[in-house]
Amino acid sequence: MFKGIHHVAIICEDYPRSKHFYSEILGFKVLAENYREDRQSYKLDLQLADGSQIELFSIPNSPKRPSYPEAQGLRHLAFKVDSIEQAVAYLTVQGVELDPIRVDEYTGKKFTFFSDPDDLPLEIYQG
Repeated sequence: MFKGIHHVAIICEDYPRSKHFYSEILGFKVLAENYREDRQSYKLDLQLADGSQIELFSIPNSPKRPSYPEAQGLRHLAFKVDSIEQAVAYLTVQGVELDPIRVDEYTGKKFTFFSDPDDLPLEIYQG
């Protein structure tokens, strides 16, 4: 029945900053960008290499995330990469701060965390 994740929706505070982060720094492909006049909000559809998508919304006056990262609900969003070291090196050059690389005690895979411009917790995980 369920075949995978189609998209994850993210609400950002500063739309141009977040658009730049996800499309230019992380390199996600822009599929569509629409301004919704009735909501005074942008909706940006981004696609990752595997076809999954992120919907980036700019919703005026949306509340901030209550805590980092242990609020109830979605804890973090993890992206699969071939090489943690290469991803960390690239993101570091782009000015993104990352936690130290760790090893998942159950799978033996490397991973680390970083944040988007709105402090949403993101993870890269060795695929």
